[in-house]
Amino acid sequence: MKKKKILILGGGISKEREISLETAKQVNNALKKKYLTLLSEPNDSLIKNVKKFKPNIIFNALHGRFGEDGYIQSVLEGLKIKYTHSGILSSSIAMDKIISKEIFIKNKILTPKYLKFNFSNDILKKNKITNKIKLKLKFPVVIKPINEGSSVDVFICFEKNLIKNLKKLEKYKEILIEEYIGGREIQVAILGKKKLGAIELKPKRKFYDYTAKYNSKAKTEHLIPVSLSLKNMNKILNIAFKAHNLLRCRGVTRSDFKFYNNKFYLLEINTQPGMTKLSLVPEIAAYKGMNFLNLLEWILNDASINK
Repeated sequence: MKKKKILILGGGISKEREISLETAKQVNNALKKKYLTLLSEPNDSLIKNVKKFKPNIIFNALHGRFGEDGYIQSVLEGLKIKYTHSGILSSSIAMDKIISKEIFIKNKILTPKYLKFNFSNDILKKNKITNKIKLKLKFPVVIKPINEGSSVDVFICFEKNLIKNLKKLEKYKEILIEEYIGGREIQVAILGKKKLGAIELKPKRKFYDYTAKYNSKAKTEHLIPVSLSLKNMNKILNIAFKAHNLLRCRGVTRSDFKFYNNKFYLLEINTQPGMTKLSLVPEIAAYKGMNFLNLLEWILNDASINK
């Protein structure tokens, strides 16, 4: 019986390129034991690699813009080869923090209040923006790009450092200013129609930022099982499952929550969670008795087109 051919997409041009390469490497190391694999960048050589290798499935190990926002999904649909994770529309909606937040709000999912800030229309005058924040959100606030992942260019701001940090994000033209929610960091994995489980994070840094996520030296604590009542555990799993279905996601997703004053706030949903040595979905899966290869094979079996 011929081995299935799996083309693994990794790298890309987003700010999460290095993490994507690490995800692709880990995926390849696990799959090459049972399948014929080929690592490919999503560049001009992709079509050539596809034609030459003729994969049965494309494993999308890209993260961030152009890999997780519907762009590469539209290319993969055109190739008419089964690919993993969510489709074009789900990916683009999940990546856009404002559109996804509006969907959450309309469906009674609690999410931090926010303002959209446009650098071309909103003048960077301290009194104007600080007064608006005081009126609608209150300090501290979190400022972040609308369509980046992995906590890239995310800052917690007080009134005194707001303008300085806003200027760091001018390249984005439009950003999100969101109320800061304290409390516990809990993340939930959904696997198709299964509520896989949750994990709590205790970063040593100010919050679970890029370094806390991907640098072992940051010594972020991963707590599993999560210390929650059965009622609250079911509640957070159900919210993540509801969000997964509302956005019509496929395969595996990871939803990021803050738990504060006995309330769960959904920050965002990730349609292509990392598969690195420090990544959370494989850790949740392992705790539930599913090893890394089993997890990857589940994702491969879920691959399709016309999503």
